[in-house]
Amino acid sequence: FMSLGKFLTSLTFFKQLFLAIVITVVFLFALIKFLDFRTNHGEEINVPDLSKMKLEVAEEKLDEDGLEVFLLDTVDFRPEFPPYTIVEQDPKPNSKVKDGRKIYVKLNAGGFSTVTMPDLINKTFRQAASTIRALGLVEGKSKYVPNIAKDVVLEISQNGKKLKAGDKILKNSTIDFVLGD
Repeated sequence: FMSLGKFLTSLTFFKQLFLAIVITVVFLFALIKFLDFRTNHGEEINVPDLSKMKLEVAEEKLDEDGLEVFLLDTVDFRPEFPPYTIVEQDPKPNSKVKDGRKIYVKLNAGGFSTVTMPDLINKTFRQAASTIRALGLVEGKSKYVPNIAKDVVLEISQNGKKLKAGDKILKNSTIDFVLGD
């Protein structure tokens, strides 16, 4: 038997070492080329702006580009967008993505949703105003009438129609107050 020192300095060892290095380099080169091909490296698609588009139109447009649309949710009605159109998308417009990527979208609701009017009578104006803002309603005019309690809500109305607790009204409606002076 040959000693370890003689083997490590022999021609056979260097041949085997060289062969192992060549095989490793060829394998790594082939792996990198395969991954470039498999992941479409360098091929990117510009994401179009889908805002204010109907879902069907967006699906057609993305299909032409090799992308998919995925509906996440419907958001509360936003008056600056047409009903049932896209208001948000991810990835954002003009982002670079690969072929086959899903574009996640959120749609605008068809109109304002309704809210149930809470009991605001005999509450302070400050409490009532914060409550209606939290419900998505708009604070309208305030009219003062003689009363023992200052800034207490005596009556609430919408477009001249008196409201009571439990009434259903659309979000973004303007609520007028009659307050004690």
